[in-house]
Amino acid sequence: MEIREATALEAEKILEYCKVIGGESDNLSFGPEGVTMTVEAEGEFLESMRESKNQVFLIAVENEEVVGTGVLSGFAKPRMAHRGEIALSVKKSMWGKHIGTRLMEKLISFARERAKMEILSLEVRCDNERAIALYRKLGFEIIGTFEGMMKIQGEWIGYYLMRKEL
Repeated sequence: MEIREATALEAEKILEYCKVIGGESDNLSFGPEGVTMTVEAEGEFLESMRESKNQVFLIAVENEEVVGTGVLSGFAKPRMAHRGEIALSVKKSMWGKHIGTRLMEKLISFARERAKMEILSLEVRCDNERAIALYRKLGFEIIGTFEGMMKIQGEWIGYYLMRKEL
């Protein structure tokens, strides 16, 4: 398995991946509809990430199939430039194979070394025990709870806000 920066040429594969993972759990901000972007818009987004010094879009690839993604988003405003936000996903059939750990380690390294960030944050469902354990293992701590951050089938879903100082 390879972990690397995504390119615009992989936009269609990434959008298809998002439809798959969106239908596998309710842990994400989207469902089986995936991310509502055109292939062209996704390609432009990926290229802008590649050109950025404080953002990166990583993909985990096995047998030419996208099996995980890790995104670090930085801020342009000077008062927030010391921070980055992380989003992580792994295809359900690949859970437990340390793909999330490897993606997170690369994101943290990028944040520390290239982006020169000081604080990372992420949001995770309060009942997503596997993800919370991963983030804690990597030094993230829970700093707050947002009850009702998402609403799925009429039910409010709570999320933790987690942070890590670099």
